[in-house]
Amino acid sequence: MKKFLLLLAAGALGRAAAQSGDTQGVSMQLTANSSLYDRVAVLNYLQNQEYEEAVAYLAPILKKDSGNAGLLGYAGYAYYETEDYRSAGACYRRLLEIDSTNIPALHYLLLISMNDHPAESMDYARRLVQLQKDRAPWWRMQAELFVRINQRDSALVCFNRAYALSPNDIRTIAGLADLLMTGKDFGRVDSVLDLALDHDSLNITLNRLAVRAAYVSQRWGRAVVPGERLVRADDPGVQSLTSLALSYYNLKAYTDCIRVCEHMMDIGLSEESVYYYESRAWTKLGQYRTSDSLLQIALKMSIEPTAEWYYFDLAANHESLREYREAVANYDTAYYLFRDPTVLYTCGRICETEIRDLARARKYYLRYLAVAQPKTAAERQAVAYVRKRWGRK
Repeated sequence: MKKFLLLLAAGALGRAAAQSGDTQGVSMQLTANSSLYDRVAVLNYLQNQEYEEAVAYLAPILKKDSGNAGLLGYAGYAYYETEDYRSAGACYRRLLEIDSTNIPALHYLLLISMNDHPAESMDYARRLVQLQKDRAPWWRMQAELFVRINQRDSALVCFNRAYALSPNDIRTIAGLADLLMTGKDFGRVDSVLDLALDHDSLNITLNRLAVRAAYVSQRWGRAVVPGERLVRADDPGVQSLTSLALSYYNLKAYTDCIRVCEHMMDIGLSEESVYYYESRAWTKLGQYRTSDSLLQIALKMSIEPTAEWYYFDLAANHESLREYREAVANYDTAYYLFRDPTVLYTCGRICETEIRDLARARKYYLRYLAVAQPKTAAERQAVAYVRKRWGRK
């Protein structure tokens, strides 16, 4: 029974390590001094992922026996899972004081520190590599740290070592490919990604990387196969799908460019750039009206809705200064962008009463009648006036 419970403990810690990239798991040496706490209860908490309960149980005991390695390991893991990284770090640092070669403590301290304290985390990574030179995750994590501090040559050495030890690890492949792309070594990028895709052709991460490599290197044809896999998978990766659409555009496959853009819209990726790229493809096909309608949508999306207020305020300021032509120009722009019919009425009113350009006023009023949807009493009154005074007989 005790052996079984110890296996459960190792399994719980191993799962956490696997989630962080340590796929082989990590083991922990437990001390014999466990009289202050019920190890079965702790293991049950961890096994059932009741981490807050584990913390509540272990915290007061830890104050009485902060030198128990097993207790520190359990508490550190529970704190880590509740995202109390400060307390988790304190437990693991204390554990290292007891055992400077404790792999789980070094691993979790590396995870805790790598975002905000690269120098500290680099020390943990180096120690892990020294202790277990045949473990690919340690080499990969050290490579990621070198990338963050812009030491790309050292990062490449570590990524190559991690890749040699674990050539099918997706995170290693992604990191290595990204670094090689930065160095424009696209030949090696192709060999790494092609080999990985032979084993797992539907992997989203690998196909995204393949599309990116093809697009960045301007080898548009290589983007088609992995890009179409992403389309069939309804992958929502905007960058990859956009690169695929633009690759088709550069290949002069304009109907395919349009198809990919419309697919992006169908899955909710209705971004300004998508409308713009599709409009350019329609232009190449000579469908200028369709292109224009898409360009107008892109234009509206490129300007924040609050911009309407700015145009109205600018127009109002010009009107107050009796700069009526400038006021009409701003109101006209506001209508073009946001299609509020009452703006046309305002333009007509200014042209009629202030500028005294009745022909221009008539044009604005007739446009207003064509699109007006009066809802308030004032709007109905305005429509009635325009219809009576300016409506076609």
